[in-house]
Amino acid sequence: MARFRIPLLIALGLFISGLALTAAFTDRHYVLLSVVLLLAALLPLFIRLERRPLQSRELVLLAVLSAIAAVSRIPFAALPGVKPVSAVVILSAYVFGAEAGFVIGAVAALVSNIYFGQGPWTPWQMFAWGMTGLTAGWLRRSWLLRRRAGLLVFGFIWGFLFGWIMNIWVLLSLPDAFSWRLVAVTFAASFYFDLAHALSNVFFLAVLAGGWTKVLQRFRKKYGLLQERMEL
Repeated sequence: MARFRIPLLIALGLFISGLALTAAFTDRHYVLLSVVLLLAALLPLFIRLERRPLQSRELVLLAVLSAIAAVSRIPFAALPGVKPVSAVVILSAYVFGAEAGFVIGAVAALVSNIYFGQGPWTPWQMFAWGMTGLTAGWLRRSWLLRRRAGLLVFGFIWGFLFGWIMNIWVLLSLPDAFSWRLVAVTFAASFYFDLAHALSNVFFLAVLAGGWTKVLQRFRKKYGLLQERMEL
């Protein structure tokens, strides 16, 4: 039965994609198509993690960091755009690598929306925070992230990139998604929230980068957690 699992999953994925394409081009349900495409983009990375020979304590570490990132979002719910999640994801990826950063970001979005509410926006948030962690892990040995100023600049940039990714979902949920005027209005309306997110990233990274990073690096070295085999 195991040998038929992958072909069945591929067939099911093609069937769902066909339905989404039909809905998109006949009824203009672009949100459904976008969710299917995002899930298709997220799935290979989760499958890659599933096939890794992870120890139970490594899975616990990923779960704990994801929970910390998710819970950190709740106290700042009253402040639009202020999200410590990004800083936690970036620093976790900086220490444990790209794949761990992606998982922590994606799971944090999913878990935090148990409190904030699930919806078609959840895969977009999973993708946005997952990519935040993924790129931070890719660049963690670069000259940019090895400097405190570069780390802050990276967090500032991702504050806007996160908002722009979410703007795509907003546009696809509107009836005239491909109107340039609507695109301009949507991005202009989100500027304040994106700026707040970017500045909060700078603040939280500046506060957490020293002590938080040292604690995580100590755990990694002492217990041999998520070593190079977790790298993409």
